[in-house]
Amino acid sequence: MPDHGYVHKLKSGASGSPILFVLHGTGGDENQFFGFGTELLPAATIVSPRGDVSEHGAARFFKRTGEGVYDMADLARATGKMARFVKALAAEHGASEIIGLGYSNGANILANVMIEEGIFDRAVLMHPLIPFRPKDNPALEGRRVLITAGERDPICPAPLTQALAEYFRKQGANLELEWHSGGHDIRQNEIAAIGRFVAT
Repeated sequence: MPDHGYVHKLKSGASGSPILFVLHGTGGDENQFFGFGTELLPAATIVSPRGDVSEHGAARFFKRTGEGVYDMADLARATGKMARFVKALAAEHGASEIIGLGYSNGANILANVMIEEGIFDRAVLMHPLIPFRPKDNPALEGRRVLITAGERDPICPAPLTQALAEYFRKQGANLELEWHSGGHDIRQNEIAAIGRFVAT
């Protein structure tokens, strides 16, 4: 099986079914959300890549120079690589729909692929952080996006989450936003919102 640039875990669905890419957070790996993805869409093809950057031994999808400070050149590299990976696997499996789910660093690379290239028909961004003003992308019109976030998240401040939500709305995306009262942790109302989003 070709790796298309990433070590990854894959479960093939029926030809013509959706393909779901699940992207881990910093320090996670291809196992972090693989089971969750399979539960969400049992008939779909599930793909879970491992980030190709090591930060003191923790896997990530792109480099950063500090908390919330991105290496923009490496983000551009990683975005192009992830876009090629997604397109190749979606074509290989004859996917009817391309869906993404990412948490923290995984949400950030997923969001930036959408900002730069669209590609995903639907995306779940769990605790994303985009600390810069994204460029406009008319290709996002009609795409469905769910953002889940903590009101007191020290890593992804609420005003930046709100700004990202407004960005997607401005592009014409169908945006849903689910908050909880905590921080960077994943809570049950997020899981329930993701289940509803993926099922419809």
